[in-house]
Amino acid sequence: MSATPTLWSSAAALVARDLRLLWRRRGDALQPALFAVLVVVLFALALGNEPAMLRAVAPGVLWVAAVLSGLLALDTLFRGDAEDGSLEQWMLSPVPLAWLVLVRTAVHWATTTVPLLVATPLLAELLGLPRGQLPVLLAGLALGTPLLSLLGAVVAALTIGMRRSGILLALLALPLYVPVLVFGAGSVAIAAQGHDPSGGLLLLAAGLVFALVLAPVAAATAIRIALN
Repeated sequence: MSATPTLWSSAAALVARDLRLLWRRRGDALQPALFAVLVVVLFALALGNEPAMLRAVAPGVLWVAAVLSGLLALDTLFRGDAEDGSLEQWMLSPVPLAWLVLVRTAVHWATTTVPLLVATPLLAELLGLPRGQLPVLLAGLALGTPLLSLLGAVVAALTIGMRRSGILLALLALPLYVPVLVFGAGSVAIAAQGHDPSGGLLLLAAGLVFALVLAPVAAATAIRIALN
């Protein structure tokens, strides 16, 4: 008789499976980060030889690139599992569905957004962002991008049963993403003015804590509704 899976053993099995699948299509995994780089490069080319303007818009451009690249990868969060029947197995598992959703969202964030975070210092240098503002930008992205992924997981779960839901997914997710974008980019703007940016960062941290608790449960409920 096989032992009942625990939270950590099921998480390890899901992470191993996701990483194996990611290795098979490793070219697709870099698409969000490459898309974000393309957005930043296009902004830099469009603004031309205006260093002052580039410095002023750099935080907003980097945050917009992060949001758009997250939207690009959002449709793949649960779509493959819905098509191959894995989500039904998740629902039958003795492990809570919300836990599996949280693990999948964490892996998805790590594989699609962490490469962008690694590239952010180079992109900030391209836009001429003052180096003193870079720690605030990285802190905001480190808090804000997991929050975006958790919010996106709820939206992706709501649209599992719909075909060609890419546009609808973006329309539903963008209103939820706007406050994160405002507080993230705004904290860098406040730091640029010489003020304390901790207020915006603390709001992002509070939002992340609430999302860690509520978003997996909401996404699991949406999956159950969509598959029943």
